[in-house]
Amino acid sequence: MLTTGKAILDVANEHSFAVPAFNISDWAMFKGIVEISEETNAPLMVAIHPDEVRHIGPEMITGIIERSHRSSVPIAIHWDHGAGYDQVLQGIRYGFTSVMIDASMQPFEENVAISRRVSDSAHVVGVSVEGELGTIGANDSYAEAGAAEIIYTDPDDAVTFVEQTGVDSLAIAIGTFHGFYPAHLKPELKLDLLKEIKSRVQIPLVLHGGSNNPDDEIAEASRTGINKINISTDIKVAYHNKMREVLGSDPKVREPNAIQPACIEAMQVVAAQKIELFGAAGKASLY
Repeated sequence: MLTTGKAILDVANEHSFAVPAFNISDWAMFKGIVEISEETNAPLMVAIHPDEVRHIGPEMITGIIERSHRSSVPIAIHWDHGAGYDQVLQGIRYGFTSVMIDASMQPFEENVAISRRVSDSAHVVGVSVEGELGTIGANDSYAEAGAAEIIYTDPDDAVTFVEQTGVDSLAIAIGTFHGFYPAHLKPELKLDLLKEIKSRVQIPLVLHGGSNNPDDEIAEASRTGINKINISTDIKVAYHNKMREVLGSDPKVREPNAIQPACIEAMQVVAAQKIELFGAAGKASLY
């Protein structure tokens, strides 16, 4: 059931829930995420950052596409945080069915121009486009380099941006950080800002980050306008912490079949909790 981001998110928008976009960086993670999505009957967006593509190799994308075609739930393969037009075209050539152009660190007019160019090209070949407006704080390398603080999305700018770019979904800044939230700041979503933006643009909205934000706020955001939430840090921490534990418990263990199953299971526990929190469990039946 390989499909596009637009096909998945339009249904989420209509029925007021959020689809998880899980960032994966190896085959075991991907396999585990697909299996827990099938088990919970939840639509899935597999998010892969250009740095992650360089790590796994473009050849693995072919396997991801083949497995997605055989899935019992709808899956979109999402190019996460494309930094420029040429990089986004690379993702389209690899077979991604959804792409993000992140020009949020550029002046507004430049962000509009490049996002419009990406939309025009991607839509010709049936690929969905996500843009970003506002600056999400960053504590990792997979985000807006140099974004030390949050610059909240302006609702007036959001209206203009959506009208002028033709993007299918929009990532907004309402109080999240990439990576773990800074210890000196209190995680807090501006839910009133979310509702105002949603009432004016109405297309699917996206939340990047979310680690350390209270679950009740994330759940409320999923019900009131956010239709896609990117999850990277939380599942990777669960996966690799368990791997450290397994490797530390037996210095002679070496076979992946002895190491990775427990890591996948730990990751799936976190993923299942996110799927339920976002209201996505059971929603594959809507497609």
